Amino acid sequence: MPATIGTRAEARLGYALAALRVGVPKESREGERRVALIPDTVRSLIGKEVEVAVESGAGEVAGHPDAEYAEAGASVGSDDDAWGAEVVVKVALPTTHEIGRLRSGQVLIGHLAPLTSAETNRALAEAGVTSFAMEAIPRITRAQAMDALSSQASVAGYAATLLAAREAGRFFPMMTTAAGTVAPAKVMVLGAGVAGLQAIATAKRLGAMVTGFDIRRAAWEQIASLGGRPLELDFIPDAEAEGGYARPLTEEENESVREALAEAAKRQDVIITTAQVPGRRAPLLITADAVHRMSPGSVIVDLAGDSGGNCELTKPGETVVEDGVKILAPLDLPSQMATHASQLYAKNVENLLDLLVSDGQLNLDFEDEIVAGACITHGGEIKNERAREAAGAAA
Repeated sequence: MPATIGTRAEARLGYALAALRVGVPKESREGERRVALIPDTVRSLIGKEVEVAVESGAGEVAGHPDAEYAEAGASVGSDDDAWGAEVVVKVALPTTHEIGRLRSGQVLIGHLAPLTSAETNRALAEAGVTSFAMEAIPRITRAQAMDALSSQASVAGYAATLLAAREAGRFFPMMTTAAGTVAPAKVMVLGAGVAGLQAIATAKRLGAMVTGFDIRRAAWEQIASLGGRPLELDFIPDAEAEGGYARPLTEEENESVREALAEAAKRQDVIITTAQVPGRRAPLLITADAVHRMSPGSVIVDLAGDSGGNCELTKPGETVVEDGVKILAPLDLPSQMATHASQLYAKNVENLLDLLVSDGQLNLDFEDEIVAGACITHGGEIKNERAREAAGAAA
């Protein structure tokens, strides 16, 4: 049965139901510049009989001052107002202190890293919070408009390519000048998920010669459609798994892939790596030996740094220089493009709220596969099976 706050029957009997309030606190994680709702989505929610409380300054660094929220109809005030709402929406993983501010029965929506943040899973359950992880939304057609993993990965892929172009110290397109002709940069993108495909498209638009690689054969056609040349390793069986992700390779398969990529890497000026498997260490694709084969001045941007890295020499959040090759592992690229990253994320959140709210009241239908799939904790329990396994393993 759906879980509700108030009922329509009560309304018919004359009880006035208070409008549901959604709170938008200011992000506390260092370096986080995004905001969970922007004024446009606030205006839309208010039109659906939902009240919105925004902590003062929550959208400032994303390009949305308090005045814009007030004009959109939100109440702008203290952090207590935002954290006291029936539904709290965030971007980054909540801290222990922030979870302590929540009360039993509240709803929390945000990035919760349920497969790797066991302590967060347990703390939310113990607090009696009903939590929904944006990254746990099922990858089905009906849920595409709520898919924050994809929207933020698209931002990361774009930003990674611009970062690589800046750090490479060379033109991406071919340039013909009176001083001679400069050949276009050679860029290889590893992983053709959303981030990788965006990186391929962006590098191609900048004029580079682009090669794309993925162990899922269905991705080869996507790479080609964006103007890239697929690096086709026919000796590896198709490795697409459930949900469109890649399955883990055997160690023998991994070794063959690494050898082939090392051979391809020495011809590249830039490598952008994006390969990740949810809840697992990122696959190692570029070995130290492969780095040593690359020309000095080459650049590697590793987007998998927060899950171990696709490059053996990656240090998360740092820039490493090895034999003249720069290896960058930025951890906050979507946050660095906070305006558009927030715009996309806020729309994802609004679309999820449309599923959770009916006639201005919370109506959680756990028979719905999106609601059930995204729910991490409810009623004092960890409801998501994989999150429960992660919490149990950590304990």
